[in-house]
Amino acid sequence: MATVAEVAAFDAIIDARAPGEFAEDHLPRALSMPVLNDEERARVGTLYKQVSAFEAKKLGAALVSRNVADHIERHLLDKPKHWRPLVYCWRGGQRSGAFSHILREIGWDAHRLQGGYKAWRRHVIEQLAQLPQEFRFRVVSGATGSGKSRLLEALATQGAQVLHLEQLAAHKGSVLGNLPDQDQPAQKGFESMLYAELSRLDPQRPVFVEAESRKIGRLQVPETLLEAIRRADVLRIEASLPARVAFLLRDYDYAVADPDWLLARLANLKGLQSNETLERWQTLIAAGDHPALVEQLLTQHYDPLYERSQTRNYASFDAAARYVTDSLDDAALDSIAARILATSA
Repeated sequence: MATVAEVAAFDAIIDARAPGEFAEDHLPRALSMPVLNDEERARVGTLYKQVSAFEAKKLGAALVSRNVADHIERHLLDKPKHWRPLVYCWRGGQRSGAFSHILREIGWDAHRLQGGYKAWRRHVIEQLAQLPQEFRFRVVSGATGSGKSRLLEALATQGAQVLHLEQLAAHKGSVLGNLPDQDQPAQKGFESMLYAELSRLDPQRPVFVEAESRKIGRLQVPETLLEAIRRADVLRIEASLPARVAFLLRDYDYAVADPDWLLARLANLKGLQSNETLERWQTLIAAGDHPALVEQLLTQHYDPLYERSQTRNYASFDAAARYVTDSLDDAALDSIAARILATSA
């Protein structure tokens, strides 16, 4: 068996759990090769509870043997003798045990993960409670539409260390933040990706991160990370209103092209804005007057929320370095990124 600390030493990581389990969360680099699919797992579990363990094991053995043979034929026949895979299931028990046994009988140096996925999950939780405290974060702040996420990308391109939370969460962090045709990961999956990102960062260098609330869409930012970010030094992007409107029209071009999607998202503001205001915004959508809609959303909804939240959540907000701009095109954001890095130790 191998421990969580030895995961990186293997050539491949095989997740022997059912596809539904894999979709919720899995180890980085893991390949889904279920020994039982979701339906088969349910069948075996039902037989175990309603009939007997013996009958369930007979059926399970037949299904597992068939599925492992299929994975070998489809994915593993080209692997050399020195290939070293790590196999895991929920607890490191029968599913990964059966798969790794067959692989070892073939001649590969296959190992099973001690404690299985549950051991990995404990490790992620423990590390997320510790790792954020090791870093010196620099928080990119700015009103909605200031190009903060694009600025993070510009900083990364110029060699900075970046933790892009919205990218990991597959969400832009606002009521309009759902990405088209892309679901957010499960909370556990988000946390595993977050741990993997933090693990690759150098604590000796600053890490740039966007100012975020406790939730990004439906996902929760781990408390220790949130606290570390809110203690950090802040830099403020102060873009003009016209620049922000133009940026958002580009960045949310998919929303502009889909009035029904836009109307559905704005419905989430019911109770936060008056019916009269919502009706006015619906009229602007129907008329295709997206610049006016975006400007009103910013000045009447997002900007007041921004001022309250930043002052409340970031102690260094008032003293933050300011980067004023009348443009948020790629050249302007590249220039701001260069200026930031020139003054970052």
